[in-house]
Amino acid sequence: MYREVVTRIIDALKAGEIPEVSTEDFRCFSEEGLKANPHLGPDALKWLVASWIAEDIPTFERALQAIDNNEIAWLGFKIVYDEPAAIANTGLGSMAKFGEVGSADAQDAVFFCNDASEIVSAREPSPRDVFQMKDATRGPSMHADQFPGLTWASVALFESPAVWLLGASDISIEVAQLARHVGFDVFVVDEDATYLNEERFPDCGHILLENYEDIGEIRARRGDYACVLTIGHVRDAEACLWASKQNMHYIGMLGSAGKNEGVAARCFEAGMTNEQWDAIKRPIGLDFGAKTPAELAIAIVGELVDVRYKQRYSEQERARHDADLGRE
Repeated sequence: MYREVVTRIIDALKAGEIPEVSTEDFRCFSEEGLKANPHLGPDALKWLVASWIAEDIPTFERALQAIDNNEIAWLGFKIVYDEPAAIANTGLGSMAKFGEVGSADAQDAVFFCNDASEIVSAREPSPRDVFQMKDATRGPSMHADQFPGLTWASVALFESPAVWLLGASDISIEVAQLARHVGFDVFVVDEDATYLNEERFPDCGHILLENYEDIGEIRARRGDYACVLTIGHVRDAEACLWASKQNMHYIGMLGSAGKNEGVAARCFEAGMTNEQWDAIKRPIGLDFGAKTPAELAIAIVGELVDVRYKQRYSEQERARHDADLGRE
């Protein structure tokens, strides 16, 4: 995803130049990012990039290697806005202290981190920096402002699955918002501009069809996720048939057993196999009694997060993670 950007940065640093980087390259510094964190934004990116020097090249070279090897890895960014505060604080409340100094030299930094907790940075991190570097590279950054004086951001170097919402229903509105919040790209497909528009689905990809028979012209990436949530369920069969042909990693469909029987009959009539039908999660979402659109969205996105976690990590790695958290 970031190969061209990282290569451009390496070439500029080798030439002794300031890399040309925009918020389109690192969207955590966009105006949208600024709304969530007042210490991020385009100006912070500009200051950060201006601080990069030749010693940062190995960090970006390691990032490039991770991209080529399809590793689960991130580029992370440390932004300091109050140097004395960043250095002074070595722990919070009942947390263990992280030594005699808080955040190393209290300077902005770029670093590489992967899921094996390998860290590469031109600036030697303090123990507290290492703690936050690992937290900041778990997808959407965790605990970015846990300590005063500095904040953290990150971008994933691997291709994350996109979520396709087939149907611009009221449930899809809630799913889109939550799915984007947990780091998915979201595409919404429908044939009615009354329902599929920027006001209902801000910051999502919109694919407005002339009619649903045109859905076969759309191509998703192998491994993406599909949520079949068409308005009134009238296009569920077409949506299921399309998603099945795209080699999706996950397909889920909302609906009751009786409604699903009708959709199944239409799918089988169109050539879907029993194996393909059984691969569709029915009903979509985690089972905890969700009823309203917002509750259903929580159930659906919770399931998407779980599927992504299992897709990304082996059973052994998940067991180790559970042990670290004290789960039985």
